[in-house]
Amino acid sequence: MEPKEFLKGRGAQQNTPNKFLKHVYEMREDFLEFCRLEGEEAENNKTQYIPIFPKTIVNKVDSPDVGMGYSMNPYQGCEHGCIYCYARNAHEYWGYSAGLDFERKILVKKAAPELLAAKIKHKTWKAETIVLSGNTDCYQPAEKKFEITRKCLEVFLKYRHPVGIITKNSLILRDLDILKELNAQQLVGVNISITSLSEKTRRKLEPRTASLQKRLQAIKVLSENNIPVNAMLAPMIPGINSHELLKLAKTVSEYGALSFGFTVVRLNGAIGQIFTDWIKRAMPDRAEKVLHLIQDCHGGTINDSRFEIRSRGEGKIASQIHDMAKLAKQLYFKDKVFPYLNHDLHEQYKNGQMRLF
Repeated sequence: MEPKEFLKGRGAQQNTPNKFLKHVYEMREDFLEFCRLEGEEAENNKTQYIPIFPKTIVNKVDSPDVGMGYSMNPYQGCEHGCIYCYARNAHEYWGYSAGLDFERKILVKKAAPELLAAKIKHKTWKAETIVLSGNTDCYQPAEKKFEITRKCLEVFLKYRHPVGIITKNSLILRDLDILKELNAQQLVGVNISITSLSEKTRRKLEPRTASLQKRLQAIKVLSENNIPVNAMLAPMIPGINSHELLKLAKTVSEYGALSFGFTVVRLNGAIGQIFTDWIKRAMPDRAEKVLHLIQDCHGGTINDSRFEIRSRGEGKIASQIHDMAKLAKQLYFKDKVFPYLNHDLHEQYKNGQMRLF
């Protein structure tokens, strides 16, 4: 059986069924083949930007092992197309597929800055770090067009409120001016995600993300401006990038990162089907080996929802990854500390400035 055609420029190679929908529209292979033979386009591969109008923007994170208390996402769906992304499953709540829809149908929250301001101005709100990109990347390609993230940073600065950022896009450097002002008051911390030192691997895993060199440059520039950077070396996928952990840690440390974090890959919900289909097309020679190694980290399954264990993994392979991480911290981060953000300035601002109104 010949391998199916690989859809370039995208991570997912299919639209998986939405578990919340009773009726599913499915394009049959024979119709797709007819379109190819006739030279017709069966479906549009362009990205769609769809405005949505939520009533709130700041989300309380109840999961005990995520490492953040509150998050906000200016966009739902992500054009970066990272094949392993846990956020894919959330797209089903909007009536879309976790597969190609997640990458091609980007939901845009233009009112995010106003909703954010209303939240942190509320008299009962006590300042806690709000993380931009708890679900999808706030600096994905859509940000270049809509600039919602920049406007949100202006809100954080105006109200002297701490903010965390998670991204894998060098577009963050566009907002260096605001980040420097936030950092002068110890109000911002940045997390840059780097998954591999191999551009070949990066292009397969994360087809529309910034290159390795651009991300490393972002770490360097931010660090040179004393903006604290944590590198997210995640996820570690055995058989694909887990062997790079030591070199990754050494490299990001040399570029200025103050700390690093990592997770062991897990493939929950629709991601299991999406990843399995992808790896059989993208890496057919090692697909079964990688899937078995992932299963070894999660009690014999690729799907793991157990708190505390799901992102750490268990078993021999996971233990080896954790041992490498411990060694990396001893070798490359021994005297480095990621600072706490300032939660007092916002209260002072509310008690002083806002009382005038």
